[in-house]
Amino acid sequence: MQFLMRQLPQSPRRNIALWTATHGWLIALALLATLGCVDHPQATGPVGKTATEEVGGGVTAQKLTTAGKVEIDLGETKRNLNAAGPDKKAPDTGGDSVTDGETNQEDAVGGVTERPKKKKSKTNLFKDWPQPQLVLTFSGRQHGYIEPCGCTGLAHQKGGLARRHTFLKHLRDERSWAVIPLDVGNQVRRFGRQAEMKFQLSADAFTKLGYGAVAFGQGDLQLSIGVLGAIATDSGEGSLFTAANVSILDRSFTPRHRVVEANGLKVGVVAFLGDARRKLLEAEEIVNSPAIEQVKVAMSSLTEASCDLTVLLAHATVQETRAVVDAISGFDLIVTAGGSQEPSYEPEVLEHGSLLIQVGAKGMHMPTLGYYPNEQVHWKYERVPLDDRFEDSKDMLEQLAVYQDQLKVLGLAGLDVVPIRHPTGRDFVGSSKCEECHETEYEIWLDTPHAHATDSLIHPKERSEIARHYDPECLSCHVTGWNPQKFFPYVSGYLGLKKSPQLVGNGCENCHGPGSDHVAAEEGTVDADELKIIRLRDEMKLPLANAERSCMECHDLDNSPDFHVPGAFQNYWNDIKH
Repeated sequence: MQFLMRQLPQSPRRNIALWTATHGWLIALALLATLGCVDHPQATGPVGKTATEEVGGGVTAQKLTTAGKVEIDLGETKRNLNAAGPDKKAPDTGGDSVTDGETNQEDAVGGVTERPKKKKSKTNLFKDWPQPQLVLTFSGRQHGYIEPCGCTGLAHQKGGLARRHTFLKHLRDERSWAVIPLDVGNQVRRFGRQAEMKFQLSADAFTKLGYGAVAFGQGDLQLSIGVLGAIATDSGEGSLFTAANVSILDRSFTPRHRVVEANGLKVGVVAFLGDARRKLLEAEEIVNSPAIEQVKVAMSSLTEASCDLTVLLAHATVQETRAVVDAISGFDLIVTAGGSQEPSYEPEVLEHGSLLIQVGAKGMHMPTLGYYPNEQVHWKYERVPLDDRFEDSKDMLEQLAVYQDQLKVLGLAGLDVVPIRHPTGRDFVGSSKCEECHETEYEIWLDTPHAHATDSLIHPKERSEIARHYDPECLSCHVTGWNPQKFFPYVSGYLGLKKSPQLVGNGCENCHGPGSDHVAAEEGTVDADELKIIRLRDEMKLPLANAERSCMECHDLDNSPDFHVPGAFQNYWNDIKH
């Protein structure tokens, strides 16, 4: 602006208007530069020549030519506020919490998808991509989300094995591309029988989907050794699971690396578990060592194998990933579980020319690279969201149905789901008991989705062929008397349609607390003076100021993204106001 001011003619004020009319474009350009209104994707790493070109859907992509061997074309790289590109810093979660593997509401931006005006087309992807010699596509941090929760409609959520299968079939069958999928680990986030079943399902899916290699995450290694040994060790048929610095039972049972061949190319894959998470492993049967020394050993073996490409799968923070790469050169691609909840919009070009890619959380995206070894531009990149443009794979839906049937057969006891006493020490009595005194409020409740929450599991509107009313992770918010975030029932909580029909639906007591003491005092079945009766009534009240936080225990970002739009609570409250 100082430059513009110096250009103002030294003349009466009336001449300023004339100067502005003839030179206003300079002001506009200066303001655009000052405010940062011109938004081009900025590449990181070595600075080279750049040129912009148009790709499908009017999205500007950037061609990056570095001083070394790496050249990239970026595909559909749309910006949004829920993910971090290289110009927007995001917390480095390292794939999951170092302490317990849980995803909290503050960082769980995953699962929130803009409401599409119309279903997106698969033809919008990979615009202007010629036939690549090889395609590498990446997943990871599934975190137990083998399918997206359908509570708010599948069109509004991303991820799931059924869509992933369709995406890979699209690449292979419809585009005739040679594809190697790779996964950076953490299929589950909890331990116990249900988590083991999800791990088994995921491992079977990796085989069916033609994966080339799968890394271990900390959550995976919390499962029982028996399950890990049966699923993830090399039984002579070759295991997809690989880790340079972690092994199940014995070093010989887990390959240090894998070599995958496709379309005449050999791809060497090394995976490691970051030291911060490795040190948290408690099972003595997990053989583990510091990452750098073991990655060096694995890399030397790949050198002997004369691979065309080498890939490092890092279940680690971005900082740990960089430390390993700085110590060991030679990897063409580095895929990390660290970084943002959503994948980066473009690969980061490291100083030595390697590409660093983040996969994001919950298996919602498949960052994809096309390889063109004989072209001037060696790589093309696309960040692919697994949204509803990819219809459900029937094969995967069948597997999900089998999984739900297994949950039914095992029952809560077979899943080691044990009721725990509610912190208040009180019991749940059911919403019909509330009706005896609160008839108006009960009638309002009957007319809300809360009253029909269990039925929505028995007869889902989408994927209707798969009932989910035996799944603890679904029951926790669709019945009365469960902990909504820990997936277990309280003593006297819902245990089944026949065992506790009075607790069907998301009832009054999920918000107001178990009502046994209140009911007993009102009915006179216990000794209670007027002060105690009043106190128990007050304890059943949920102040409106606290209601929103209580609602978020079920209406979290994964299952109810619309609830987190500013002002949404008031709209939801108006629908159930009582």
